[in-house]
Amino acid sequence: MSDSLVIPCPHCGTLNRVPTARLREQPNCGRCKNSVLMDKPFTLNQDGFAAQIKGDLPLLLDVWASWCGPCRAFAPVFEQAASQLRGRCRLAKLDSEANGQLSTQLGIRSIPSLILFRNGREIARQSGALPLPQLLAWLNGQGI
Repeated sequence: MSDSLVIPCPHCGTLNRVPTARLREQPNCGRCKNSVLMDKPFTLNQDGFAAQIKGDLPLLLDVWASWCGPCRAFAPVFEQAASQLRGRCRLAKLDSEANGQLSTQLGIRSIPSLILFRNGREIARQSGALPLPQLLAWLNGQGI
């Protein structure tokens, strides 16, 4: 790991350089002053997508819909994972209905779908809801 990581702010999208030694702290965005690392998933949309997949800290995207039972059942698991992965991986949720164009662009065919991005590129994908131990094991297998 390098001495610092570039991390997009989940609130304003500004790229922030955060020293790796400060990842366990509460680093704030240089622009909007909100926390750069959250212990819960943040909401992602079409407008913020390009900025959020950039950076050195991986982004795990949960593509879901409000009418989907498995998506709703998976939501608490995803919340738990966010608190456990703070500083190692950022977690975001994308409503497939409200962001249909982006869902199509991402090739979403079933929900929930998990897509892992690092440095602006998709590195892994998983369809279906997972229990927390399997989700963490899957991410561990991706180097998270």
